[in-house]
Amino acid sequence: MESSSASQVLMARQPIFDRSQRVVAYELLYRDEHSSDHALFCGSSATSDVILNTYTSISDQGALKRVPAFINLTRELLVSDDFPELPRKNIVLEILEDIKVDREVIIAVHRLVKDGYRIALDDFIYKPEFEPLLKMAHIVKVDVKDMTFDEIKEQVRLLSKFKVTLLAEKIETVEVLEECNKLGFKLFQGHFLSKPKIVKGKKVDPNQAALIELVQELQNPNTTPERLEQLIIRDPVLTYKLLRIVNSAAYALVRKVESLTEAIVMLGMAQIRKWATLIALSNQSGKPEEICRSLLVRGRMCEEIAIAGKQSNHSSYFMTGMMSNLHLLLDIDRETMLNEVPLADEIKDAILLNEGDMGEVLMHVDNYEAGDWDLLPTDFDANLYENSYRLALDWSKEAMQALNDID
Repeated sequence: MESSSASQVLMARQPIFDRSQRVVAYELLYRDEHSSDHALFCGSSATSDVILNTYTSISDQGALKRVPAFINLTRELLVSDDFPELPRKNIVLEILEDIKVDREVIIAVHRLVKDGYRIALDDFIYKPEFEPLLKMAHIVKVDVKDMTFDEIKEQVRLLSKFKVTLLAEKIETVEVLEECNKLGFKLFQGHFLSKPKIVKGKKVDPNQAALIELVQELQNPNTTPERLEQLIIRDPVLTYKLLRIVNSAAYALVRKVESLTEAIVMLGMAQIRKWATLIALSNQSGKPEEICRSLLVRGRMCEEIAIAGKQSNHSSYFMTGMMSNLHLLLDIDRETMLNEVPLADEIKDAILLNEGDMGEVLMHVDNYEAGDWDLLPTDFDANLYENSYRLALDWSKEAMQALNDID
């Protein structure tokens, strides 16, 4: 599928987690201004495969894998006689909450289940008229955002007689996540990763302080390879991985690099900034891998947009995107994190206030990733953002795989 000015297709993905906060699927968010959702998956099966490979392939704990995609169906597509052929193992079809349950819909869902598709009921609140679909559905997505704990508990009770897996969606906080886990939900979706538990008075621990100091020095335009070596060499894992990267087949060196200073010179400051930060982030144990993955996607997407706009400081766009959510790894608020990392003022202003060109790009990228298409300006380059997002997804997968390959 190629984007064009005549047909501006926007796509993003939102992770779905299991109880261990590992990504087990992505919901695909999409908008096509000129046609229905037929456009994404009609036509050749190769087109569907390319889309799914880009948006649902990840490096997960060292393994390359493709997770299922949840895709919303309109009534029109659900009851269509020319429903596109989709890979059943990689697709979960979502029945939207505003679709009226009548005989035509029940027959259509029965046909899809018989054909081997998995069905999810979206934004679900129990009503007796949904029972014919509940008997066929595999997953029920309960919107918990505006529910009390007792209301959520009642939904679980009403659904307990059906053989369905419960997914709690629109979870905003870790506290709600934990309550839903206790109630028996097995799948989870929402922005809870972006709102960590903030412990009042919490101090940055020594490992995090070393990370912050390194990130700070990487942003110093006057730093030297020798100064970076002093900081990096404190971390044996970081030292080992950087040397492995430089000596990997990708760089095809005629001789082995043995010192950190030599490695830094060989990679160049722009590359060392990315690799050192990436490795340092990946060493933050106990955090869902999706956090590191999303930081890389955001940073790379900002950088791709800057490169397309011929910005000379495109590496600063990368750091702006990535640093905008670094606090998620540290369990502190963004302002505290930025106070401890004296970045350039333009990067800080971009992150906190969306000021300047970098701030504007960051704001648009944030809205794009969330699927908040209506918050994007009418004159924004949809093709550029869609293409940059795809490139960022591919790059983040390759980058995380490269890190795991040198473990």
